[in-house]
Amino acid sequence: MRFRVNKQDAWASALLCVLGVFVVIHGSNYNLGTLSRMGPGFFPVALGVLLIILGILCLFSSGLSDEDEVEEFSGPPEWRGWLCIIGGVVAFIVLGKYGGLVPATFALVFISALGDRTHTLLTALALSVFVTILGVVIFIWGLDLQFPMFRWG
Repeated sequence: MRFRVNKQDAWASALLCVLGVFVVIHGSNYNLGTLSRMGPGFFPVALGVLLIILGILCLFSSGLSDEDEVEEFSGPPEWRGWLCIIGGVVAFIVLGKYGGLVPATFALVFISALGDRTHTLLTALALSVFVTILGVVIFIWGLDLQFPMFRWG
């Protein structure tokens, strides 16, 4: 068994680790608290550490391969997917500020789902409705998140 890492896996792992370090540094500016009384910085720091660990695991799991893999050209980037996901996040930010959780979540999921070529408008609509209902149940009713369901203006 040889340890070989291709450049894409190395860059992806490095990106995960750098993002994790960035989150840990900025999250540690807040009070961490304890496990029984978590402060506002606990969750971001925990997620940052998890990103670093995942980055390291991805690097090593991709490098441990029995077979010699021939790198194939995977074609041009999927710009539709990239643009739809970024557009969904931008729509969530704007609609979250001016419209509330329900329209923001619906727009995020609907626009992002259209980035997948296998989704039709009907399946994207159904997925958006389901995730929006699930988000309201979890975040508004379950966790009592202080984010208005609807906001006008």
